[in-house]
Order: sequence, then C-alpha cells, then structure tokens
Amino acid sequence: MLKIGRRDLMIGAAACGFFGSKAYSAEANLAFVDPELRPMAADMMKASAGQPPLNAQTLAAQRVALGKIFTLPALPSPSFTKHLVRSYDGYMVPIYVVNARPGSDRPAILYTHGGGFVLGDAVGRICDVQALAAELDCVVVTVDYRLAPETTFKGSIEDNYAALRWLHSNAQDLGVDPARIAVMGGSAGGGHAALLALTARDRKEVKLAYQALIYPMLDDRTGVTHHPASPIGTLVWKEAENRFGWQSFLGQGPGTGSVPAQAVPARYKDLAGLPPTFIGVGSIDLFVDEDIAYAHRLVDAGVPTDLVVVPGAYHGFDIIGPNTRVGKYFNAAVLNALRRGLSIREST
Repeated sequence: MLKIGRRDLMIGAAACGFFGSKAYSAEANLAFVDPELRPMAADMMKASAGQPPLNAQTLAAQRVALGKIFTLPALPSPSFTKHLVRSYDGYMVPIYVVNARPGSDRPAILYTHGGGFVLGDAVGRICDVQALAAELDCVVVTVDYRLAPETTFKGSIEDNYAALRWLHSNAQDLGVDPARIAVMGGSAGGGHAALLALTARDRKEVKLAYQALIYPMLDDRTGVTHHPASPIGTLVWKEAENRFGWQSFLGQGPGTGSVPAQAVPARYKDLAGLPPTFIGVGSIDLFVDEDIAYAHRLVDAGVPTDLVVVPGAYHGFDIIGPNTRVGKYFNAAVLNALRRGLSIREST
C-alpha cells in the first residue's frame, strides 16, 4: 500500500543504518531472498555499507532522516480529522480518524504504526491508512503514541488503550459498529496491536472482533537469548537494532528474567480469549520464529489463527516491493483476513 520510490528506499536505508555495518556473506544471504525482492535487497545492502547503527547516539538524526524520506502527502480522500485523547497520566494523545461517516454502521480498525518502538509517527503514513479505509470501506483510527525511550511501555500501552476506548465510546458518532472493531499494526506496530488486544481482553471494557499482526515485534528475547540462524534477520531489521528497540521500550535490558510480562506479548502465559488473529511474516524476517511460536500458542489457546509465512521475504518486503508477486500476494492476504474478521463483503 505504501508508494515510495525505490531510490528513496535505498537512501532511507543508508541514512538510517537499517542494514548496519556488520559484514555478512551477501551472496549467501541473497540466495535465500525471493528473486523479485533480491535486486532491492542488494541495492539496500550496498547503500547502507558503513553507515552507523541505530542506537541512542544516532536516534535523533535517524528520526529526522526517516521523517524526510518516508513522509508522504495525504490522499484527497477519504477525509480524516485529528483529535486529542487523554491518556492515563494526562498526556493528550494525537489520533487521526479516517473515513468517519455518522449514521452508518461500519467496522473500524485501530492502527498502530511501526518503527521499532523508537521511530515513526502516525501522520507521515496517513495515505496508507486512507487507502486501507477506502479499500475496506471502514473507519481507521491511527494513533500517534509516545515513542521510546522518552516513554517506556507503560506510556505507549496506555496511549493506545486510551485511543481504543475513545473509538469504542464514540462509535455512534463515527458511524462505527462497536462489535466490529479490530486492532492492527506492522512490526513494532504489530507488537503494540498485540499488547493492546491483551490489555483489552484483561480489562474487559472493549471486546475486539479481530487482530491483524503484520510481521509483529513480539519477543524481547530475540537477539539476546534466541539467535535465529542466518539468513534470518540479516536484512533490514537485525539483532542489534532489535535489542536497542526493546531496551528503549522496556527501560531495562531485554531478554532477562526480570522483564515484566505485561510489556511483551510473547511473555504472557495465557493467550486464551483473544480475538481471531492474522499473523503474516517473511521466512527470513528476524521475527519469523517468534511470530510462528505466537501463532502456535494462539492455536493451542483456542484462538482462531491465520498464519502466513512468505518464502524468501525479509522485514518490510511488502512496503519495499508492493508491486512484486509476493508483495501483492501478501497484501491481498491481509485484506482478505480483515474482510473475514470484520464481516466485510468484498465489493463487486
């Protein structure tokens, strides 16, 4: 759904160090990449050679660089409005409501953006959210939750939950069926969506109809106590970046026994009672093992779960190559899952 030029993606990878400076056997790793995605992966690896990694010292500069590269203009329609919602500590969370239509009775999606818990914002990708809302003829609320390390999980979880409660409470004014609300996000946004679904289940104020987790960031132990075998996690988002993201989000070192379970979806002992779920991930994404494991646990807990693992796909492949065969296949799978989960009839 994201329409960014290939050259911009190469520059973005280089400027933000998403591919790091550690030397890998490029030929060996590229051999596992889907043929259509392989040229883009090779270009990004070249562009990022020698660039600084994502860490506390480079974070501010990388936020600026990403904002310049990935911010796109809003679409002419559907329209959206900005609102401020009060979080638990009095912070006013900016949210953007797309495609509201008072008097209707349509489903809604609460969307949380990605960025490793430390990057990104809601409005810079509002065009993607607009496209999603138009495709499904639904309302989408996207949340500009507070980033780490400025706030830990305690702040961002409550920011997202405040937005969900607001959506549910204002369903009639927005033209939303309160029984058909889903949470959705990609990467760290997928982790946020998973945490939001768990929080909603436990607080019993909003009953969700569905959750769509796109290569979600679910387990702080990846890259600390669990090290996937190469070529998994050698492209785009790797172990070092993952450790920094979780360190910032948790406010402490990841992967230890002292990490609070409420901050990490994979550490929740009980997954029963969660809404039907879609999980999609590439086979060489750093998150593939944790995503498959989470899907397995959901199935064991009696949660209807749709798992899609795309061969030869790395993290963010659907954004980097939306017009490739695998990109189109994956995006169609996500939309079809949302249609099923929210009881949306496909337009003819």
